[in-house]
Amino acid sequence: MMFELFIAKRIYLSNDSRKQVSKPAVRIAMLGIAIGLAVMIVSVSVVIGFKQEVREKVIGFGSHIQISNFDSNQSYETRPVAATDSLLSALASVDGVSHVQRFSTKPGIIKTDEDFQGMVLKGVGPEYDLSFFRGHLLEGEIPSFSDSSATNNVVISKALADKLQLKLGNKIYTYYIQDDVRARRLTVKGIYQTNFSEYDNLFILGDIYTVNRLNKWEPEQVSGIEIQIGDYDQLDDTEERISAQVNGRQDEYGSTYYSQTIQQLNPQIFAWLDLLDLNVWVILILMIGVAGFTMISGLLIIILERTNMIGVLKALGANNLMIRKIFLYFSVFLIGKGMLWGNIVGFAICFIQNYFHVIKLEPETYYVDTVPIGGNIWIFLLLNICSLLVSVLMLLGPSYLITKINPSKSIRYE
Repeated sequence: MMFELFIAKRIYLSNDSRKQVSKPAVRIAMLGIAIGLAVMIVSVSVVIGFKQEVREKVIGFGSHIQISNFDSNQSYETRPVAATDSLLSALASVDGVSHVQRFSTKPGIIKTDEDFQGMVLKGVGPEYDLSFFRGHLLEGEIPSFSDSSATNNVVISKALADKLQLKLGNKIYTYYIQDDVRARRLTVKGIYQTNFSEYDNLFILGDIYTVNRLNKWEPEQVSGIEIQIGDYDQLDDTEERISAQVNGRQDEYGSTYYSQTIQQLNPQIFAWLDLLDLNVWVILILMIGVAGFTMISGLLIIILERTNMIGVLKALGANNLMIRKIFLYFSVFLIGKGMLWGNIVGFAICFIQNYFHVIKLEPETYYVDTVPIGGNIWIFLLLNICSLLVSVLMLLGPSYLITKINPSKSIRYE
């Protein structure tokens, strides 16, 4: 093995000489590997980053798991369930659960002197985790929401503020239709922007007391309970533990509890995100194919150029397997150098995009205003290992050309 490595290294170093015919082929092979790996790193990083961004925004509006009334439909005019202290405590103690919070919703209309807009008033209590909205707050502040009195303060999205020409401190009149038309005057205390148009064009955030009064519910009744978990990968397992406790149970008002994950609540969004994985696999296969074929062409040129050397080695007693190993080791040197440059270029592009946001996107279409970057070291390590193995395996077939070289004829080959 040491002998094969030594000869392979000598061949590799000798290709630095300008006299070598194979030098352009070697450069093209390494360039193919470098470009292919760089494209794969960037593609995987973008898709992972995009999925994380969209997923976090969907979860920010609805948490990981929701418990609601089994009889509720998919509209925001919901039927209530009782969120008692004992139930909230029991849910908080479930393995994997990090936070439990209540919410209520009421669809309505915002009316100004010049325009009107449909919306959903989402009421939250003092225990509600508002870190998501604070992270996307553009102006103003997040007020303290109450479950015992009406604050009449709300946070609206920039999309709604722009459509209705609203600013901080403006008074807005909202109308809600049930058995009769009810009105509430609210004050804009904050403006947020998530670039997730499905929600930005719809939700305004207020206190749960106001929403429950509009719905004519009892104080402990709510539209649902949102549950945050510590590990997204354990979503289904945690939901199973929660459903075992609440599904099918009835509260004191006769409503039946029913739990759903955020994936079940938004199947179209998560199905779309899953389709992105197919795009990544197509890119990976194409790039590995391109890199592999450039390496095959480079190896064939090297073998043909070294026909005389192969004949000498066979005359000295080297068998076909030994010589094939020499050229495969030589190919690993080339692949390794190409992968080194591919990693440098790929991670450099990701670094620049992640910190300087060079490439912009239309948030109305893509839900983000810049191309996001994500991933972890294990994914990139696996990508490098698989690229190396596939490239080497693709070279096994062409290396059989060595077995066809006759020592007596090849020694005279020039």
